[in-house]
Amino acid sequence: MASVNAIVLPKEFAYPAAAVVSTFYLLLWQAFRVSGARKRAGILYPQVYAEKAEAEAKKEALVFNCTQRAHQNTLELVPTIIGSTLIAGLSYPVLAAGLCGFWTFSRVLYSIGYSTGDPKKRNLAGAAVFSSLSMIGLLGTATTSVVSLIRSL
Repeated sequence: MASVNAIVLPKEFAYPAAAVVSTFYLLLWQAFRVSGARKRAGILYPQVYAEKAEAEAKKEALVFNCTQRAHQNTLELVPTIIGSTLIAGLSYPVLAAGLCGFWTFSRVLYSIGYSTGDPKKRNLAGAAVFSSLSMIGLLGTATTSVVSLIRSL
């Protein structure tokens, strides 16, 4: 009969869990921003983005597209952020929480800059760069955690 091994969570695992919850609030905040921009631009559901001609003719439509894109880009990344934060948190809970929290904060700045209607402003205060560096840090830390778990088999 096979023995059952368990992963014991460090007490500090509460920090990565809290950092992951911060991503939920980020997504909710972005969704509210998209909804408001949609209403101001007059873009009806189920249209995901304003057409190119609409965005060129009407500033509100361009702002909607940029706000929607900031949210969509975050949705594309958040599974990797959540997964890597939880895995990294098994071995490095404080570092994982810090990186995830910093990622969330940088995405707020990214969203504010992008939603001006000028896509070049998405790197407001280095937000896009810091977001990427945080993600790379989480991936590296999660990889180190997994390697350590595998070596302990």
